[in-house]
Amino acid sequence: MFCAAGTPDAGGYVRRDAITDWALGAFRTHYGDAAISKEDIFWYVYGILHSPEYRQRFAADLKKMLPRIPFAEDFDAFSAAGRQLGEWHLNYETVAPFPLTEEAKRLVMEPDDYLVTKMTFGKKDGKPDKSVIVYNPHLVLRDIPLEAYEYVVNGKPAIEWIMERYQVTVDKGSGIKNDPNEWSDDPRYIVDLLKRIVRVSLESVRIVKGLPALKEFVA
Repeated sequence: MFCAAGTPDAGGYVRRDAITDWALGAFRTHYGDAAISKEDIFWYVYGILHSPEYRQRFAADLKKMLPRIPFAEDFDAFSAAGRQLGEWHLNYETVAPFPLTEEAKRLVMEPDDYLVTKMTFGKKDGKPDKSVIVYNPHLVLRDIPLEAYEYVVNGKPAIEWIMERYQVTVDKGSGIKNDPNEWSDDPRYIVDLLKRIVRVSLESVRIVKGLPALKEFVA
């Protein structure tokens, strides 16, 4: 939760609002609601930035300038959606893992059986099958809802970012090895993180599909 602006938090840090007083006044005046807070506006903006309509209509502008935020007709809907998205995105490491089918090659999996080198998609008729992820030689994850791949971050599904980020790599110049298996003492951390990202992706897609049209105010 946000602490009050200017008030030190438990670590002694002081929050500075990125929403200006001018913006707060503009939103309150436009919507005729003095109860709108800077936090409400923050989540409104987050909701707007996830709007497929907004991204499509202003795609060209978004490539060359800072986002310009419109006054959508339904402030509360976008603010509430942005807040919900924020809850999922901020807490992605603690949400309940999505119940994917785990096909283990061993009757009893040992900690080393969860080590990952590079995850790949399964194959079906010679083509990638994104409902299946081959985690390693000992474990295959099945029944991944294809809808989860609709949640895209910086041009790539969040699931694929995890698959790419959590692989063993060696820097050619320095020879330094980057091993994600060493990032946690929990041998299932990466497996469960992938399953959590599936859930976060599905929930994000659900929320985004429920966003209303902008129907923004035009001066």
